[in-house]
Order: sequence, then structure tokens, then C-alpha cells
Amino acid sequence: MVTGLDAQSMIRTPDQRLRVFVSSTLRELADERRVVRAAIERMQLAAVMFELGARPHPPRDLYRSYLAQSDIFVGIYADSYGWIAPDEQISGLEDEYNLAPRSMPKLIYIKKSTSREARLTELIDRIRADDTAAYLPFENADELENQVGADLAILLAERFDDSRVERWTEQGEVANSLIARVPVPYTTTVGREREIGEVTDLLARGHDRVVSLIGPGGIGKSRLAIEVAIASSASFADGTYFVGLENTLEPDLLLPTIAYALGIRDNGEAALEERISRALEGRRVLLVLDNFEQIVDAAPVLVRLYTVAPTASFLVTSRIVLRIRGEQVYDVRALSIPEPGAPGTLERARQSAAVALFVDRAQAAKPSFQLTEGNAGAVMDICRRLEGLPLAIELAAAKLRILTPGAIAERLQRSLPLLTAAVRDLPERHRTMRATLDWSVDLLAGEDRALLEDLGVFAERFTLDAVEALGVGRPWDGRAIDAVTALIDASLVKQAEVDGRPVLSLLAIVREYALGRLKERGDADRMRAAHADYYTALVRREAGLLRGSSQASTAAALGLELANLRAAVRHLVYTDRLDDAADFAWGLLIYWWIMGLFGGVRVWMLELLDKEQPILPHSRAIAWFFALWGEMWQHPSPEVVAGLAECVRLFTESGDEDAAAMALAARATARVQLPSPDLDTGERELNDAVERLHQVGNGWGEAITRVSLGRVAWLRGSRQDALAHFERASAVAEAGGDLFTRSVAGNQIGRLMLVGGQVAEAEAVFRRTLLDSVTLHHEEGVAYGLEGLCAIAAAHGHARRAGALSAAAAAIRHRIGVFDVEAFTVHALSLDAVRQRDPDAVAAGEREGAQLTVAEAVALALPEAERELATRALAHW
Repeated sequence: MVTGLDAQSMIRTPDQRLRVFVSSTLRELADERRVVRAAIERMQLAAVMFELGARPHPPRDLYRSYLAQSDIFVGIYADSYGWIAPDEQISGLEDEYNLAPRSMPKLIYIKKSTSREARLTELIDRIRADDTAAYLPFENADELENQVGADLAILLAERFDDSRVERWTEQGEVANSLIARVPVPYTTTVGREREIGEVTDLLARGHDRVVSLIGPGGIGKSRLAIEVAIASSASFADGTYFVGLENTLEPDLLLPTIAYALGIRDNGEAALEERISRALEGRRVLLVLDNFEQIVDAAPVLVRLYTVAPTASFLVTSRIVLRIRGEQVYDVRALSIPEPGAPGTLERARQSAAVALFVDRAQAAKPSFQLTEGNAGAVMDICRRLEGLPLAIELAAAKLRILTPGAIAERLQRSLPLLTAAVRDLPERHRTMRATLDWSVDLLAGEDRALLEDLGVFAERFTLDAVEALGVGRPWDGRAIDAVTALIDASLVKQAEVDGRPVLSLLAIVREYALGRLKERGDADRMRAAHADYYTALVRREAGLLRGSSQASTAAALGLELANLRAAVRHLVYTDRLDDAADFAWGLLIYWWIMGLFGGVRVWMLELLDKEQPILPHSRAIAWFFALWGEMWQHPSPEVVAGLAECVRLFTESGDEDAAAMALAARATARVQLPSPDLDTGERELNDAVERLHQVGNGWGEAITRVSLGRVAWLRGSRQDALAHFERASAVAEAGGDLFTRSVAGNQIGRLMLVGGQVAEAEAVFRRTLLDSVTLHHEEGVAYGLEGLCAIAAAHGHARRAGALSAAAAAIRHRIGVFDVEAFTVHALSLDAVRQRDPDAVAAGEREGAQLTVAEAVALALPEAERELATRALAHW
């Protein structure tokens, strides 16, 4: 099926989820679209489709943007050529095929037909002659589903085979997968060429450690930052990271949020600032910190970070200046508008960046729109009245679906002065932006307006399911899909896909506006409570799945909702629902542990303890547990041991034997961490905890506690006892489908086997733990697995391979700030031995391994049979 495709250019390195663009008519092939989506998602790929708010002919700029972000093109054709919009020569179906880059692999499926439209027949004939496309007929949806799944598997296997590292000596350009962390705009950026160039130059010269883009909401700071980040990628060889701070309201959460974006797990074992500093040290990286104004008190943290990491740069967007050392302020101004009194001619209109933006967005809303001598004056007037504010202009342009430029200008002339007069306490451009939002929202139907206001309680991104759940008793109850579609049409809600799931979002200023209107109506507390209740129920429903075979998929799904989970906890604490907040945090214990998110939880639990409100003993135990977790690792002391003992007592008196056993295991671990470890008592308590956890059926807790027992035995010098504990932990984890603990225990087993000379057995263990870590998107575990397989390669005398795996693991460790001596020791000894025999080969491997992406390193480490499984898991990253 895919023979002849250019494998070199097929798919970018799969360090992020691969996106499959699906092109077809919507209604005619609805069943086929459904099964194709299922086939794509079974491969852990993301289907790029227009299911919500779909139109017969989506705006050209929208599907062009979707194509630009996609990796594979799937076309499904039957009888219909598709609708041809006014003033267009071809249908959206053909236009999508034309716009797909020649280098993009194209899988085309033709449904057997006896009544195909002539123009579609012509298109299919052209596709048959296209040597970049693969072509196959099908008869029904079931056959199509199977064929798409098989073809995608072959396509990915070919891509992975061609990226195998036998070609190391070809020192071609290495794709920088980290740039993919920067959001890809869904519309074109208009009129910012000068600003992009100026800010890019500021960053390139390297004199200013923090470049702050300052301006009011709606002026385009975030969009400018995204474009600058993309334009500056060549200056930052070690990556660009986009850190959204829109929903980070507590200054103490700045570091946890940055760490999460960098891929650093906060498991409490080291101070987070230290790990971030080490991860940035010596690396030429750019961190984009968006919407900093909410936590400006945390700005001095940036000074500490760039002091210890002098090659890192920070690009900040904020409504206010940070006022820190090393900051270069760049004022983001509005787009150029026509001069007052300038004649309303086509020539004059085309000289304005604001007019160019209006035209671009107008054509997205209404493809037939053209700037003419007849409407140029009205468009110029619109842009003047909106003072060149990009978001305001976009909102106005969206109204062309129902109004002419003249009608829009006339309504703005009538409404805008009255609306701005009502908000005189705001700076001028803030007033204009607020007034434009008022005008735009007031044009909505009542139910749609009510929905927009209610959406203000969501954080970052959210699902349609969550929206519908909050609709009970609201004016829009029962018509969420129609109302959301209306808001998308009005450019007030954005739609995208994350990990194959359709998600919705609001721009920060629109969310702020919506929440403000909700507060004015007196409904904010009610809707925030409903939001918290929904996510509390979600936690109760999903948390148990983290202990079993659905662990990886559940962790990924919760990650999609992380901003809303944080918002829910914050609301529960803020409104003094402290017992609910504690239960919420405890329900996600395994999630915080796997993903390394203890820092943020500690902030909320300390706030809970600081409140002068009565709470249940169980809640107090939870809060103290999280508060003491980091202290247990970083500053172990008798006081920490005593605090965890109090947690055991409170959990026990509350009747929660499961939690009491977890706290007992933590107390035992704290004893072992003391400067003068109490191994005897620690081991006794760990055995007690294991027994209790087994009795209550907490397999996850039992397995992870057995890992701690194995470490104690290792500290005692008993390799056999340690191995027995780790193997038992692995068996319990495997029985429960717990990939995380199986990988943790497996890495320990592999190390002990290497020490004992069991090379073949260790290799099998390390391959499995590497696959587990890839499945969980656990880069620390990936590093451990690569190090283990480095030792295996060294034992077999494969010097170059060993050097490459060692360097690849070291690069991951550096990037995520992991520096522990123990993990280095086992593989380092083997590597040193082979280095003595063949130093040139090891050195060559190390040079090449340092340039590998995670995907390429994993491909090098695993045999072919397991590489395909890794490919599917890495596609999810």
C-alpha cells in the first residue's frame, strides 16, 4: 500500500503525537469518518477532523493551518465532489488535497461507486498519477477501518526503520522536537513582521536575560511571543519551551509550572529550583512565560534561574513590567491604522496592517469577501474605531457572516462610545477592548451569551463533556453543541485537538471578560462550585483506574485536565471546602506521584493548614502528608519522622487503614533517609506497611513499598534479599497492571542482575522497563532503561552503541535535572571497561548519542519486535 513513499520526509520525529488529517465530505461519509478516527486513535495517533461545528466548506485558512500541523494526509472519496463556495473554483475537498505538502505521505481510499460526480472522477484520476500518494479502493466502513489501521502501522514502521541509527555517520540536521512545545497558531499572523524581527534580534544578541512583551489584553502579546519563539529556534539549539501561566494564580506555583513544561518530575527527592537550574545549566534554551502579570511577585525567581543558568533566556508576556534585574521591556503596540481623515480608497486601505488583518479574518469567516473600493472606507473606519487592537478586529471580522462592513461600522459608531464611557476607570485601550467584547457578546443569542459567561470558570482547555455536565439548569441546558458552535463562529471560543481528543478553549482576555460578566450576574460562585463538583466526581471516577491496567491512559487523560484539576482544588480551598479539597488531593496521590507534581499539591495543602477553619482529622493527616513529603527526602529529621507518625495516628483514628499504611511506609522511608539511618526500625515498619496494604487490597501501595524494602536490603549489602524484594514488587505490580512500579522495580532488578553477571536476564528486564517508561511518558525511567541497555551493549563489546546510549541517557538526565550517583555507577563501570578496549568507538558513539532524540535513542536501544510498540507509545508524546 505505501510502497514508493518518500520515507525520509514522511513523518517528523515522533517525540509528540503524530497528527493524521482526514479529508472527506462530512455527511456523505459520516460512518467512514467515524471508523477512520477509531483506527487512527487505536494507533495512539491524533485524528485532525472537523466534527464539532463542521461546515460543508471550512474556511480555507483554518484547514490550511490544520494541514500545516499534520503529518499524514488521509483522503476518503465516494460519490460527491463537495460544495463549491461562492467565488471559488474548486471544492474544499480538492483544495485540501492541493494544499497538502508534496512531502506529506498521502493515503487515499476510494469507495466503489457507479454514480460518482465527474469532477471527483477527475480529481481521483489526478491522484492516481501522483507518485506521492498511495491509493486503494474499499467497499464498506469495516473494510476501510482495517485497511487504514494496517496502512498506518506499515507507514510508521517504514519511518522508524529509516530513522534507525545505523546512519549515525550522516551528520545531517537533527530535528529539534522541543520546538513543537510552542503552540501552532490556527490563523495567520498579520502585520507583525517588524516586531517579530526586533524581538528576535533582542534575544539573539543575548545581552538581555529577560525580554518582556508588555501591553494590554487583546493587543497580541501571546501571538507575538509564539511567532518570535518559532523565528528564534535557530538561536536556541537546545530547545524552546512555552509555559502558559494563565491559570497559575499563586506565585509559589511558578517553579512547579516551569518544571512541568520542562519535563521535570517533582517527586520531592530534590529541591525543585535546584533541579530546574541544573536542567537549564549549560543549555541554550528559550523559555516563553505567557501571562506573567498574575504572579508578578514571583519575578525574582527568574533572576535566580538565569544567574545559575547564564545560557538560558526568558521571553515574558505581561500586562505590567516585571521590574527585575536584566529585564528588557518591549512595548507591544496596536497594528497601524489608517490616518484620521484619510480618503476611504482601496489604495489607502491596503497600507494599513489593521485592515490587512481584518481582511484576512473576514475571508476566513466569509470566503467570498474581498476588499473593494466600495467597502474600503467602512473597513478603515472599523479599524480606526477599534484602535488597531488585533483581537477586537478579529471579533468584528467574524460578524461578516451576518453583517456587511458598512453595518458593522455603523453599529460600532453607535455602540462603542457608549460602552467605553461606562468603563472610564480602565486605561484607554483596555476600555476599547472591553467595549468590543461587550458589543460582540451582545450580538449573541441569549443562551449563547449565557454559555460564554459560564465558560469563564474553565481553565486553559476543556471538553464538551465537561461543558454539558455544567449545563443542568442553565439557560443553554440541552443545546451545548449548538451554543458552542455559535461561539466558535463568533471567534470567542477556539477548538483544537490534544492527544486525539477535541478540546475547547478561550483566550485569556475572553475568559477574564466572561468571568467578570458572570460575577456581575452573581452566578460566579455557583458555577465555580459546579465546576469543582464536576472535577471532584471525575477524580472519584478515574482515580481508581490509576492502580490498574488503565494506568497510562488514565494518567494521560488527567493530564489533559490538569489545569482544571488545579482550578478545582484552588476553589475548594478558597471557599473553605477544606475536607473536600483534602479528599480531592488524596484521590490523585498516584497521579501526583507518577507525574511528579507534588510541589503544587504542597502549596494548596499548606494553604489549607494555614486556614483557621475546623477540618476533619483525616483531612489534617492528608495535608500534613503532602507537606512533609518533600521534607522527608530533602531535609530528613526526627521532626519529619514524628510528623509522619502523627499522620499514621490520624488516619488510623479516622478508620482509613489504607492511608495509615501509606503514611507508615513514608515514616519508615524517612527513618532510612536520616543522617544516621535507623535501618532496623525502618525495615520493620516497611514490612508492617506491606502486610497492611496487602490486607486492604492496595496492590499499588504494596508494590511501591516493597521497592523501598529492596533498597533497605541493598543498603545492608544483601543483594539476594534486595533482588527478592524487587522481584516480588514487580510481580505484584504486573498482576495489577501497574506499569509505573513495574518499571521502577525493573530498573533495580536489572542493576542487581548486572552486578551479579546475569547479562542476558538483565537485558530482558531493561527492555521491558524501557517500554513501560515510554508508555507512561516517564523520561526519567527512559534514561534508566537506556543506561541499563548501555551496560548490556558494553558487556557484549558493542562500544559505539554503548557510548551512544550512555550519551543519550545523559542528555535526558541533563534536560530534566536528574543527577543521582547510584544510577550512573552500574552502567558507568561497564562503559569504562569497553572504553579502555576501544576508546575511539565509544567516543564516536557518545558524539552521536548526544544528538539523538528520545525516539531515536529508544529505536537504537530496542530490537525490531519491540521497536514497533515503542513507536506507538512515542506517538502519544
